[in-house]
Amino acid sequence: MTSMQNNNMYISINRLRRGNVKYFKLFFLLLLAACGGDRIADTQPQKWQGAEVRVESRPSPPQPGKNEFLIIVTGERGPIHDIMVSVRTDDQDQWVQAIQDGDIGVYRRAATVAPGTRSVLQVQVKRNGAEGVLRFPLKLSI
Repeated sequence: MTSMQNNNMYISINRLRRGNVKYFKLFFLLLLAACGGDRIADTQPQKWQGAEVRVESRPSPPQPGKNEFLIIVTGERGPIHDIMVSVRTDDQDQWVQAIQDGDIGVYRRAATVAPGTRSVLQVQVKRNGAEGVLRFPLKLSI
């Protein structure tokens, strides 16, 4: 191979890399836009010991039957991941511990939702010996 061929191949490879990076950036921006959407919160956030607790459901809005709930807990410095979160939808039910989704302050659990008393998600939070219960009324889609 001559030096000119090597130089042309080097230029072609660099153009290909720049093009791929450009398309990757475009794909990533489109992905972010698609995931963001115009999401409306299922409930209003509530405060507990300086932490903000938000609830999102899958599907959103929740429907009668089993729904997955994401409980998102954040503080002044970001996600709070050193707490225990449990949920239930009726005073007669046992508390069921939510599963922590990494150290990002997100906890997941499925619960049965129905019109009446089961249309309120009760979230129990425990941290450093303190305990609290927050009630999130749910607007069901029927």
